[in-house]
Amino acid sequence: MLSRVINLLKGKCPNCEKAKVFTSGGNILLLKTPKMHSECTVCGHSFEKEPGYFIGAMYVSYGLTVAESIAIFLIIQFFITSIPYLVGTLILATILLSSLNYKYSRLIWMYLFTKKDQEQRIF
Repeated sequence: MLSRVINLLKGKCPNCEKAKVFTSGGNILLLKTPKMHSECTVCGHSFEKEPGYFIGAMYVSYGLTVAESIAIFLIIQFFITSIPYLVGTLILATILLSSLNYKYSRLIWMYLFTKKDQEQRIF
């Protein structure tokens, strides 16, 4: 179980947990989103099962954004007392973390709905 979480954080394939899912990490400052392989380079597992498969990942992204915003609010409320600056800081943090949320929401979605092939397991 812990190895699955570690491989999720590393961005590995949810099936074989060897190859990387994303070819590039993206850069919000250069307006580039993370790029994904269409299938695993090691086991051939297709990452997008059907058209619209990653629509559900938007809900995961929303949850990540809310959790990050609450954590950032709890941390910075002691340093910034003005409401407009507080809201501006939260908006800026949301924008800067958007490519990270995009990447991890897709990874979490794939890990939730991918059952590992039993043939791939080596005991």
